Amino acid sequence: MHNKGFLIAMKKIIFTICIFVLTGCTLHIQDRDAWTAFWNEDSTLVGFKDQNGQIRIEPTYSGSFTSARKFDKIIAVMEEGESRQETFYLTKTGKKAGRGSIYFFDNTPDCESEGYIRFRDRKTDLVGLLNSNGEIAIPAQYNDLTNVRNGYVAALKGATKKCLDGDKNSGCEHFQWDGGIEYFIDTNNRIIIEHFQYDATLNFYSLRIGTEPDRDANRRSFRGADGRYYSFIDYKNEFQLWLDSTLLKSLSKETIIDNSYPKIYFWKEPDGWRMEASLEFINRNSDLLKSRLALLRQGRAEYSVSMDGLNPLIYEADDFDSYYNNCGEPKEWEYPVLSLIINHTTGRDFFQDYFEFLRTTDGYKLISVN
Repeated sequence: MHNKGFLIAMKKIIFTICIFVLTGCTLHIQDRDAWTAFWNEDSTLVGFKDQNGQIRIEPTYSGSFTSARKFDKIIAVMEEGESRQETFYLTKTGKKAGRGSIYFFDNTPDCESEGYIRFRDRKTDLVGLLNSNGEIAIPAQYNDLTNVRNGYVAALKGATKKCLDGDKNSGCEHFQWDGGIEYFIDTNNRIIIEHFQYDATLNFYSLRIGTEPDRDANRRSFRGADGRYYSFIDYKNEFQLWLDSTLLKSLSKETIIDNSYPKIYFWKEPDGWRMEASLEFINRNSDLLKSRLALLRQGRAEYSVSMDGLNPLIYEADDFDSYYNNCGEPKEWEYPVLSLIINHTTGRDFFQDYFEFLRTTDGYKLISVN
């Protein structure tokens, strides 16, 4: 016969264990959500809060250095002490990695991409990759790396730095790489393509693998180290085909509306950049828009296409949040902006029309007219 008190005690223990396990699981799940940056009272130091507003990191790190405004797994920070400043990468567990080895691009610390972040060995000036635990995923053996895109990285090895200002003593702030071999690798440092020809217009998320070069005119194929062919959509080729087959082929007010972002941004003197619902803007300007675009279909105007990312100084509304990374940088490698520039010459006068199209998950959408 069981002791009644013993059974009650055991139930309490089991209940407590269950609560502990469930709470632990809940905290673990919460940690998968991005933490949001917040400032101290004088806006000099930055910390992070979780989605419930709970402070996970007190304002400790230099706000002028830490560009991350969301903390997914790993970020670059600067800790200011009484006598010196220390830079490193910080994980959500509080681990410090890559001390003094922050990777900079255009004077800005690197931002996490798909759970990875680049670092530069200051002794060798070579670049590697850290994972979300602050562990080395790719050793520092490359001159440079792109950020991680669809689990892959473009890498350069064996190149020499050529200073453009001609003065290496100045720190060689402006330079270009000369020579070397480009590779297409994965996050395990496995070489997928040797002698890769990296181009910013290649869409890594469109990777397709086959036994022969891809016949799709929108794709560029490369022979892999395993003998197979790896092909990628070229954003510019893709946009040109879409322009010809969709927008210009059946050019009308309705077609322009169907292929527009919900808001259109445009420049107006003396106000500067303004925004208006696309339906209203196109209804007011449909004849002008059609007449300018029709010149392309008729072959009566010279034009060019360039590729860039969203300008965060213009497109800063919350509905663009998914098009930027955690540091507020445009994800042009995934959501590029293709600018259609039409040239006009009338006598001695020369002017241009700018139509900007954002590549969204629903295709290219007109987002700006100037």
